[in-house]
Amino acid sequence: QVQLVEAGGGLVQVGDSLRLSCVASGRTFSTSDMGWFRQAPGKEREFVAAITWSGRSTSYSDSVKGRFTISRDNAKNTVYLQMNSLKPEDTAVYYCAADRNPAGWLRVQRDGYEDWGQGTQVTVSS
Repeated sequence: QVQLVEAGGGLVQVGDSLRLSCVASGRTFSTSDMGWFRQAPGKEREFVAAITWSGRSTSYSDSVKGRFTISRDNAKNTVYLQMNSLKPEDTAVYYCAADRNPAGWLRVQRDGYEDWGQGTQVTVSS
């Protein structure tokens, strides 16, 4: 099992940037694909971005492509989500998740991830 702790959320203005981090404990982080999801009030949790265990491949939802960047540092057991040009519709609780059994392609469905953090709130004010 991978235990995940997110940090970096907050209240920002439209157009601002934030960097979320997710620190993992456990030996399987470096072999796990990692994902970021978000959930706005009254909405389903949705895929945001994912990165392979090696960091060589990434995937993004259309709504964040070109604005958000996912990266990881396996030496620090940390995955990041750099969020630029933030919009009010980016307001949500952001969760990181671990796929401990990578399938060779990045999963965009929630049920592809076994471990989840507690989430960090991002609020973008207009």
